[in-house]
Amino acid sequence: MDILLVASAFNSLSQRVYAELSDLGHRVDVVLATHGADPVRAAMHERRPDLVVAPMLRTALPEDVWREHTCLIVHPGPPGDRGPSSLDWAIAEEAPHWGVTVLQAEAAMDAGDIWAAESFPVPPVGKSDLYRNEASDAAVAAVLLAVRRYADASYKPRPQTDGTDASVRVVWRDFFRQERRRIDWENDSTTTVLRKLHGADSQPGVLDELLGREVFLHGGHPEDRLRGRPGELLATRSGAVCRATRDGAVWIPELRPRKNSGDPAPFRRPAASVLASFSARDTRALPEADVPLELSPHRHTWTDIRYRQRGDVGFLSFSFPGGAMSTDQCRRLLAGYEHALARPTSVLVLGSDRDFFSNGIHLNVIEASADPAAESWTNLNAIDDLVEAVLRTTDRLVVAALPGNAAAGGAMLALAADQVWCRTGAVLNPHYRRMGLYGSEFWTYTLPRRAGAGAARRLTDEALPVSAASAERIGLVDRLVPAGPGAFAAEVERLAAALAGAPDLRHRIAAKAAARRSDEETRPLADHRRDELARMHAVFFDPEAPYHALRSAFVRKQPAASARPLAPPAGGSR
Repeated sequence: MDILLVASAFNSLSQRVYAELSDLGHRVDVVLATHGADPVRAAMHERRPDLVVAPMLRTALPEDVWREHTCLIVHPGPPGDRGPSSLDWAIAEEAPHWGVTVLQAEAAMDAGDIWAAESFPVPPVGKSDLYRNEASDAAVAAVLLAVRRYADASYKPRPQTDGTDASVRVVWRDFFRQERRRIDWENDSTTTVLRKLHGADSQPGVLDELLGREVFLHGGHPEDRLRGRPGELLATRSGAVCRATRDGAVWIPELRPRKNSGDPAPFRRPAASVLASFSARDTRALPEADVPLELSPHRHTWTDIRYRQRGDVGFLSFSFPGGAMSTDQCRRLLAGYEHALARPTSVLVLGSDRDFFSNGIHLNVIEASADPAAESWTNLNAIDDLVEAVLRTTDRLVVAALPGNAAAGGAMLALAADQVWCRTGAVLNPHYRRMGLYGSEFWTYTLPRRAGAGAARRLTDEALPVSAASAERIGLVDRLVPAGPGAFAAEVERLAAALAGAPDLRHRIAAKAAARRSDEETRPLADHRRDELARMHAVFFDPEAPYHALRSAFVRKQPAASARPLAPPAGGSR
């Protein structure tokens, strides 16, 4: 079928729906509903689709569109749930399970006939993590079922009721306002504070005040040892800040200054850097509460990089907000990688337990810097150093384990490994063009090596999302892991142990080392890096290059200049 996706943003769910519908042979186009109704009407006239699907929509479809065409709306709530803040309420009310419903568009919000519905568990994670994982799995399953039912033409969608039908209980939930999110540091328990922080991550954050300035708090993790007066700032760690609660403390990785605060960078970035921009004197007084890479499993504290070992397998885990990797994060991860290489293992697994793998350089940190061009260059060289270290590892097998999405330089970091294991729900964006960049991270070596020169050109030129299944078919992924978000880490550990115990492991490591020597003789890695960096340097230090305007718009969540882009830039921090 010809399917038109209408979305307020080509976000993680929209990309996954696009990729998985395309995999099934549907002809899929995308229109962003960020410039009013006219682009949607124009797309309908031009494409004349068989079906309209709205995976993520903040505004209503034009009435003439939904009256004349079947339009399916993805609502992140169970059947009967209505309102704009469904996931927020699910977390606030500690629902053990929630759902996704595919509805037919009509005049009343979320009140249309039901084409499909799927339920999912609600683990104690942030809203954005929940949305990209458990909710996304359910949403894609529901969309694919609804599309099959529509194509079959015999299915009659189920109408919602006013509550008389016990199978569909209609509940209207209001917009979840900041008044409900506000933290009472004197009286709220750590559990309550974390629940409020989880429900606001990544948007809209929890509005609060620090050092006399209004900020939004993003992210929250428990701390088991540090204590202080409720609301007091206790320490920093790797850019995050620790704040005391009534009965404990929490780590907050990111802050966002309020737009009307006069801050020139009112977007999310590492919490300590935001506070330093307010008052360097006050933040210098906070101690840096370091923890070792090999942290005791009995500790309940936050750290973004950890190392552990199970027999002959090392696990270097990292989890950065939004998948973005700043200069500091890249350098610390490289130090962690070098630590892992010093350990006696034959298999080394890289990745997080759930959610993002990596999205490349940190556009928010770059945009907030005094010299974005120079910081872009520094950040790029730092991630190149990391990728090169992976490529030059020849004494063990390196596995990149992707529980979630990877884009731009983050996708190339994964491709530097010997094997890429990918959760079936992940989406890859192995390209840079939509940020106006040529790309680096040795993509001119790793992408053709895996997919072939022709496919590498197509991937980078078309700049479209790729499903995990398609990535496996074209050689970007070696193994699909059909596990739920919460089961991925355990399955990877089982597979890694089996790999370490394989009888031909030593032969495979030797073959890898021989292939690296042969590739180096054909064209050294240094040549790839030099040529890529020359292209990137020219862009970074050209003030007229589109990269600068695209980066600024992306970070500030402003609409793209074009009225109907197929997709916004991949990579960056979100």
